[in-house]
Amino acid sequence: MRGRLIPLLVAGIVTSAAVTAVYMLWVSVRGAVQNGQPPDPPDPPAVATPAVYVGRQACAVCHTREHDLWQGSHHDLAMQPAGPETVLGNFDDASFTHGGVTSTFTTRDGGFFVKTDGPDGDLREYRITHTFGVTPLQQYLVGFPGGRYQVLPLCWDTRPVNEGGRRWFHLYPDEVIPHGDALHWTGPNQNWNYMCAECHSTNLRKNYDLEHDSYDTTFSEIDVSCEACHGPGSRHVQWSRSAYAGYDTPALGIDDTNLGLLVRLRDTDGGGWVMDMSTGTAQRSVPRSSRTEIDTCARCHSRRVQIDEDDLPGQPLLDTYVPALLSERLYHPDGQILDEVYVYGSFLQSRMYAKGVSCSDCHDPHSGRLVARGNALCGQCHLPDRFDTPAHHFHEAEGPASSCVECHMRDRTYMVVDPRRDHSFRIPRPDLSMTLATPNACNQCHTDRSPQWAVDAVDRWYGPRRSHFGDALHAGRTGAGGAAGKLAAVAADAGQPAIVRASALSLLTGSPGAAARAVIESGLADDDALVRLAAVDALAASGSEHLLRLAVPLLGDPVRAVRIRAARALAAVAAGVTDPGLREALEPAMAEYVRSELTNADRPESHVNLGNFYAEQALFGAAEASYLTALGLDAAHVPAHVNLADLHRARGRDDKGEPLLRRAVEIDPGSAAAHHALGLLLVRQGLGPQAIESFRRACELAPDNTRFGYVYAVSLHSAGRPADAMEELERTHAVSPVDRDVLAALVTFHREAGNLDAAIGFAEELVAAAPDDPGGVRLLEELRADGELKGTD
Repeated sequence: MRGRLIPLLVAGIVTSAAVTAVYMLWVSVRGAVQNGQPPDPPDPPAVATPAVYVGRQACAVCHTREHDLWQGSHHDLAMQPAGPETVLGNFDDASFTHGGVTSTFTTRDGGFFVKTDGPDGDLREYRITHTFGVTPLQQYLVGFPGGRYQVLPLCWDTRPVNEGGRRWFHLYPDEVIPHGDALHWTGPNQNWNYMCAECHSTNLRKNYDLEHDSYDTTFSEIDVSCEACHGPGSRHVQWSRSAYAGYDTPALGIDDTNLGLLVRLRDTDGGGWVMDMSTGTAQRSVPRSSRTEIDTCARCHSRRVQIDEDDLPGQPLLDTYVPALLSERLYHPDGQILDEVYVYGSFLQSRMYAKGVSCSDCHDPHSGRLVARGNALCGQCHLPDRFDTPAHHFHEAEGPASSCVECHMRDRTYMVVDPRRDHSFRIPRPDLSMTLATPNACNQCHTDRSPQWAVDAVDRWYGPRRSHFGDALHAGRTGAGGAAGKLAAVAADAGQPAIVRASALSLLTGSPGAAARAVIESGLADDDALVRLAAVDALAASGSEHLLRLAVPLLGDPVRAVRIRAARALAAVAAGVTDPGLREALEPAMAEYVRSELTNADRPESHVNLGNFYAEQALFGAAEASYLTALGLDAAHVPAHVNLADLHRARGRDDKGEPLLRRAVEIDPGSAAAHHALGLLLVRQGLGPQAIESFRRACELAPDNTRFGYVYAVSLHSAGRPADAMEELERTHAVSPVDRDVLAALVTFHREAGNLDAAIGFAEELVAAAPDDPGGVRLLEELRADGELKGTD
């Protein structure tokens, strides 16, 4: 029945009866062997069947210990049907008020109900269908028409009372989220099918139907079970059964290397950790040959975007997901966690990762618990006699401050009650707090002391600190002088973590100069796929005239994420490609890009992305259809309004674009992009004064957007308000000191005003920002010549 959560036992054209037969035969063979009886050899399969999901019961026959460890774990309890044994919250006529809405929680006829505000703002009663998680909080799902399941923002704090728990709370305690908002619990950003499902169940298939805007979401097991990590297990069962019966498994088409599994998560390179007594830190006896375990965990324990729904363990992470880089919204400039990023991006920054540490070195993969308690966990690889001592940490032995994690893994609380530790395992850097305004472990405890006090102590104990990539990322984010050079140096430094180098490349936008362009081109051939992906984006953003020559080879990259980014980068030049060989390489990759966006066909953002992709190729009909699809999914999606209006502009149909932009401003008066786009349209209509007001509002809403400030200043200048224009340019210049358009406008405006010295000063800044631009050099020479002439008059 469409619209229900349907447990799905198998994937592919294999019957459940066939899987059951494999499982039952294996149980009989395994049981006979365990009882000391020679089993009757079963008939060998003629051919190996495709791998399908068989359920944890099949695994537990042999892997009893692992199964017992898993039971009761967070993975086991990730999602459960709502019932007396699984619901932990108080539904005994309890109530909770937030934002003027009083919600009540009740039980009736064995069911659990909440009365709260619905999609229209009216109070309605909803039945709880499932629980989500178990500690330190539990969330609840509610079913809606069209197969949708929505996550309530009202959560139960499962911590003990003495820790502030056993209470209802709202996930956004400081915000009032009205109905109609995307963050309202009935809205798209709280939809289980898209936002949550794939990481809380096994073999999740979203099964979204765009034509009917409905879901038929299925899973083979409701929780995160064995095959969520190990992959479909039928061939492993078949391998085990055949091996016990004495059959030649390779002859049956079953790979002995992986024991019939899609992937072996256990380390098979023969390496181990050996203590280096000279440093007090363990080293790998041989380099780790595979990161498969980390990639498997990262499918859920990372901030990422899914690009393919055929997500099977063993695939490279970037074949199905694109992990987030160290962006300003997610991470502090030195890489510390800021928003909820789920560990992976932090761990990639760490020296632990670089040295070969993997998830199961610290976490039992079945129970999810740490393999040792307290400092003993770190003591596996770091000699306690050298590191777990006041001579190293300079705090009282056995005191709270002597805990390794308090200095090297500071936590940050998410979802109100859930503290999570930063897995970058960083050395405290109070010096960066002074230059980058980042937090540091010292002052997070010693709140009554200054960062300088902490710097003095750290320098006294450990000596001066090394340079840090945070300086370059901060410069790139703020548009500081010399940013391109700093970013290029970090991106080119093979000693930096790949995610750091990729993040540096992502900030090399515009025209970064010859040296930076060389680094971008080098990144296209980097061994790490994350660096190659970022280099493709940087290449496209740099406006390189060599885009076609440089990006085409990446259309055949072995990693899907890189291929589709190359295809996306080439969209603007694709229409002009006539060479049959290039077309043959380009078309499959562009089709793959479209498929990747349709993986999230239930999101308006994906259709806006496709609209932009088609618009760049002048496929206006396809672009318009994509934007309209986005608006069909969410009539209040402002980016779809803005981009569709811009498409109308490109087709000379501003009369159709204007109502879209006015509607966008009405939907979201706080959208700077909508105000800016409306201002541009009003300029084209000759309505300068109205346009200026729209530009002013855009700058007020997004004061750090350099482009908005530049356009506003130019409009003021055109309106005969040079003083106001100069003031706005100066403000924008302070925000982004190396923006070439802003610097060129400052030169022009000051030159027109007769302020030659000021014009020369800004021209010098322009040349320093873009030394490879001959136009800037000529402009400076002209101004200096004018100055010399003026001096001789």
